[in-house]
Amino acid sequence: MFQQLRQPGVMPLTLAAAGILLIVMGIRQSTGLYLSPINTSTGLGIVSLSLALAIGQFVWGAFQPIAGAMADHWGPRPVLLGGVLLFAIATAATPFMTDGLGFAITLGILSAAGAGSASFSVLMGVVAQRLPAEARGSASGVINAGSSLGQFVIAPVTQKLIQSFGWMSAMWTMSLLALAALPLVGKLTDHTTAAHKPADSAGGLRQALRDSLKSPSYGLLHAGFFTCGFHIAFLVTHLPGEVDLCGLPASVASWSLAIIGLANIAGSLYIGSCINRFRSKYILCVMYGSRALLVIWYLLMPKEAWVFYVFAAGLGFTWLATVPPTAALVGKLFGARYLATLFGLTLLSHQIGGFLGAWLGGLAIANYGDLTMMWYADIALAVFAAMVNLPIKEAPITSVVKATN
Repeated sequence: MFQQLRQPGVMPLTLAAAGILLIVMGIRQSTGLYLSPINTSTGLGIVSLSLALAIGQFVWGAFQPIAGAMADHWGPRPVLLGGVLLFAIATAATPFMTDGLGFAITLGILSAAGAGSASFSVLMGVVAQRLPAEARGSASGVINAGSSLGQFVIAPVTQKLIQSFGWMSAMWTMSLLALAALPLVGKLTDHTTAAHKPADSAGGLRQALRDSLKSPSYGLLHAGFFTCGFHIAFLVTHLPGEVDLCGLPASVASWSLAIIGLANIAGSLYIGSCINRFRSKYILCVMYGSRALLVIWYLLMPKEAWVFYVFAAGLGFTWLATVPPTAALVGKLFGARYLATLFGLTLLSHQIGGFLGAWLGGLAIANYGDLTMMWYADIALAVFAAMVNLPIKEAPITSVVKATN
């Protein structure tokens, strides 16, 4: 896969996009570690805080197509710069909030909108439009690995900062760290004219949206990605609470999140290399099916630290590694010109699932005292996602390769 990335100009763009995701998604994927400390500090309750985080899941997804459309129209630089600045400012403002509404505004709306504007849809769109077709799958794997490396590095650092200095200081530190993404935005968007940028299709963006929304395959892809969002948001938000319910120290949760990120680096790189060899719909089917099996295994095992670590490693391999084949499918179905917008809509379905995963998890704890019902729902949805990808009308990989030669 790295041979494809050795082409002139490919690696610098890929690494710049990966670095932005490392910072933004690393901070964002560690947000669940703040849930218990904020609750202890404010007494607002898990349900209220879970709702704020759930709103953040939805808003992050809702901004993906908006940011993608803005980037397609005005270029990615102002969208990415504005997103990083908004994310940093909202993160810095969060410790000053004292009620549920305040946390819903900062964590739920502003922070999520900023992160969504500097995330997958815009970054994948920028790279896809600037790279040759044969390098896109491998590049998307590397970019996605950046977000996972960020989770691996930032989750344990965040937990240590919370334990040593309190959640407020930890959040202010993360706000400063977010600003480190700004130079990378400049590197990624140095060249305003892309050598490989495709021409506008007939009818422009409106016609592309009409065509995509009429496609049954696009709808099936959304249905599967909805489940992915439910699964990830549920675990990111409530894995620390699950660890606490099992009587284990908070460090088990932070290291589990870090292991998920580390395993997903390998998963993202491997899945990225598979895109040019196997149909993406089959890749997604296997990934979602493996999640159902892993959750079943977790429920059958004793709740000890090593079980969480093995569980995290298994889930981490497919965690956000679903992004490259999903983006590849959107590109195969509709081309790269409006990939930022169309993949942004797919990410919106992901985050609608994310809203439900984060919010319903809080309700489950409040009403039942544990997350058993959520685990059962997660298994059922993973099986559903595996099955729903199979009818997608994706051309055989040999045909796709010939078409790009």
